[in-house]
Amino acid sequence: MRVGILGGGLQGCCLALSLAERGVDVTLFDRNPRLLSRAAVANEGKIHLGYMYANDPSHSTARLMMRGALAFAPFFARHLGLATDSLTVSRPAAYIVHRDSQRTPDYISGYLAAVHALLHEASEGKRGAYFGRDLADQPRKWSTEQREAQFDPQIAVAAFDTPEVAIDPVALADMLRDRLSADRRIDIRLSHEVLSVKDAKSLEVAVATPDGVLSERFDHVVNALWDGRFAINEKRGLLPGRPWLHRLKYGVSFRLPAGTALPPSATFISGPFGEVVSYEDGLTYLTWYPVCLQGISDQIAPPADWPTYPPDPLRSHLLNGTLQAMAQFVPSLRNLDAGKLEDVTVKGGVIVAWGQTDIYDPASELHRRFEIGVTSTGCFHSIDPGKLTMAPWFADVCADRIVGDTGVG
Repeated sequence: MRVGILGGGLQGCCLALSLAERGVDVTLFDRNPRLLSRAAVANEGKIHLGYMYANDPSHSTARLMMRGALAFAPFFARHLGLATDSLTVSRPAAYIVHRDSQRTPDYISGYLAAVHALLHEASEGKRGAYFGRDLADQPRKWSTEQREAQFDPQIAVAAFDTPEVAIDPVALADMLRDRLSADRRIDIRLSHEVLSVKDAKSLEVAVATPDGVLSERFDHVVNALWDGRFAINEKRGLLPGRPWLHRLKYGVSFRLPAGTALPPSATFISGPFGEVVSYEDGLTYLTWYPVCLQGISDQIAPPADWPTYPPDPLRSHLLNGTLQAMAQFVPSLRNLDAGKLEDVTVKGGVIVAWGQTDIYDPASELHRRFEIGVTSTGCFHSIDPGKLTMAPWFADVCADRIVGDTGVG
């Protein structure tokens, strides 16, 4: 049996490894000259435990995210030959209630406690699965003194400890490329843009290559594209039947000068805010929503001219604007000179999600991310991972479905 996978982002690469592990031959198509080169590396790498989704009172998003989070490190430990606690992770994130948050500190406190109870239940029998970390302690509210030492107390009106961490997506991508290229069951086709998937005696994938348009047949095809998924599905008559948004969002990363105090890892919750992801070696990632959001589209595919790496003057605007905005309420960022930072990268990616309104709207569907996953129509499968957190778990779900259909393995 042969399976064609459309898209060499994190979801497609995880699925390729999962299928190969089950004895399936895979062809992985990507339009870029390198795997894992766009949205997969243009994000903060947060592995969500569900704390972010206080605007989903059903807790459905939290339950799904923690399921993905508890599968994340074990998946890569299995495929990269690493211990679950050996992946480099950020300092744990404090969850901060902004003075303009859509939820009160008391509401956030109750929400975090409820999510912790769900997490405690979900992690039973999975000790150490979340990067070897202890998930036993309930999120703790910071004292006024602690909060004032790290944040502007006029803006950050409450803060809570959580065990939630991020992984460096660039480092993970480097390891994954090496692993994929060494697997004899995985055939990687770069600079191959998928045009369509048609029904024949089997499924026929048409791709545009440097040598022209080529077609190839597969027993199963999985659409693991990110910003191009809807367009391919539409050609097969698989319309979503509900509104969606593509959003172009940027982030800024850099390495702090030696001797500089590390900022806290912090996520500002329930609104159009941002976050700081801080690593012990000085690697720092910042995003501030009002500056970093640079495009919204409700078309079947986002504009082709949305750049992953923006040129100047946009690049300078994103770097300086984000640093200035975050420094207003994170004092440890105030003395940084953008011109003296090391390893500065400004990169963006498309965020694909259901809904008609942005997160400025408390009722927006963007605050709920549980209606995602694997959809199968015969031997054609489409995966909406929703968040980076979910890619390994959905890869195993899809691989099991394909292998179960055929008896392979």
